[in-house]
Amino acid sequence: MKDNFRKAKRILGTNTSKMNIVAVNGCCYGQDNKPEKGEYLKLCGERFWFFISGDRKLYTDIVEPLGHKAKEKNEEFIVAYSNLINKFTIEFGKDFCDDNGAIDWEKLVIFNSSEKVEKKTKNK
Repeated sequence: MKDNFRKAKRILGTNTSKMNIVAVNGCCYGQDNKPEKGEYLKLCGERFWFFISGDRKLYTDIVEPLGHKAKEKNEEFIVAYSNLINKFTIEFGKDFCDDNGAIDWEKLVIFNSSEKVEKKTKNK
C-alpha cells in the first residue's frame, strides 16, 4: 500500500507542482486517534465518512439504511440457499436412497470411489 501511495504521488506530482497530494487509507469503521502515519493518513469511522462527504453525521445516518439492505440481501440468500439444499436433497434421495429413504451406502461408495472406466467408441 505504501509503495502504491508513493507511486501515485510521484505520478501525480509530475503533472502539476502546485498540487498538495495526500494519500489516505480510509476505513469505514473503527477509531484511530493518531491518523498521521508519516507517508499517509489513516482515517477511520467518523473521520473517514466526514472526509469523503463533508457531513459529520453521515456515519450514523447510513447505519439504518445499510442494515435494511443487509437484511433484505440476507433473506434473499436464505431463500436461494434453502432452494439449493432442497434440490440437492431430492437429487441425492433419487440417486442414493431406497424407497424407505435409507441411504444405499454401497451405491454411494461405488459412485464416489470406484475406478472410472472410459467407454470406448467404435471407429468408423
